[in-house]
Amino acid sequence: MRIRWTPAAAADLADIGNYLKTRHPHYRQPTMRKLYQAIRSLKESPHRGRPGSEDGTRELLFHPLPYIAVYRVKEQDIEVLRIYHAAQDRP
Repeated sequence: MRIRWTPAAAADLADIGNYLKTRHPHYRQPTMRKLYQAIRSLKESPHRGRPGSEDGTRELLFHPLPYIAVYRVKEQDIEVLRIYHAAQDRP
């Protein structure tokens, strides 16, 4: 399986990195590493996230981090749709 990032998910990840760089620089590198590693691990176990709030999606939690990745499992790909902060209002 291949991981594909939507432009929105890539922008979410960049926003998280920029926020941490400005506000909590010592957390930036370990947080970004954990996010990337967890999403990359979906290649081996794509259905491990909980069912998402929208049909056909799943949600990966990054415990103890306050982020949620929304993704879709396709035949050959895992499509990362968005990465939200748990306290963020979502559509």
